[in-house]
Amino acid sequence: MLAIYKKELRAYFNSVIGWLFLAFFLAFLGIYIYLYNFMKGYTYIGYALSSINLIFCLLVPMVTMRILAEEKRQKTDQLLLTAPISIWKIVFGKYLALVTLIGIAMVLVSVYPLLFARFGVVNFAMSYASILGFFLVGCAYLAIGLFISCLSESQAFAAVMTFIVVLLTCLADGIANLIPATAKAAWITYSVLWALIAVWVWRALKNSTVAFVVFALGECALTALYLLNGTMLEGTVSKVLGALSIMSVYDVTVSGVLELRMPVYYLSIAFVFCFLTYQNIRKRRYS
Repeated sequence: MLAIYKKELRAYFNSVIGWLFLAFFLAFLGIYIYLYNFMKGYTYIGYALSSINLIFCLLVPMVTMRILAEEKRQKTDQLLLTAPISIWKIVFGKYLALVTLIGIAMVLVSVYPLLFARFGVVNFAMSYASILGFFLVGCAYLAIGLFISCLSESQAFAAVMTFIVVLLTCLADGIANLIPATAKAAWITYSVLWALIAVWVWRALKNSTVAFVVFALGECALTALYLLNGTMLEGTVSKVLGALSIMSVYDVTVSGVLELRMPVYYLSIAFVFCFLTYQNIRKRRYS
């Protein structure tokens, strides 16, 4: 695992990707620190961090799109699949390299509360809890990006799908407020989502027939439910989108409420998607 970890981490910093990751992150954060902490005089860094959550839409696809997809395209993944090393070590070696990237960024961010203390009173517990929470959010998103990367040979497809998933989870609460709570709106929304799932099945299995059958069965079921008992669909979109909102738990922490569920929630997401990545690689090793 250590060899894989070092290889991936070296690859990021021997190329421009790792440096771009740190540069973009610190540049965007610097803008909001200037607006909130210097212009408005706040000594709490959580406001700036919560304002740049959309940066994950750019940074996560940037660093995860090639980590497994490129190896599948170049067929170098065969070396990993036949190597005498457990699949968990392969997955965690690559994942820890990703986590190290955001970890380096958060170590640099941890200096800010110390600087703010020179100009005012800083609540260090809340400040560092928000920094830890942001780090855990990043860990969760990186695990999602790692899983999506293992599903395709195309870096572009992995990047686009990761961008869509991260954007959806970041904006889920806002989107839920824009969609009417009617049965028709729910039917249309679920139909679009099911079509996207069918596209993913087509990309993953390379089988248009299976993808069409999946789409047709799901669409028929949705249409039948809408026509026979549409009231069951009313208001469900907002509930589903609320459940998909990964940032909502972090927003509670930023507001000053420290809960144990925050680290448990994000670490659980990271573990689930690392496990799904493990299962995908394991299936390919033994197929």
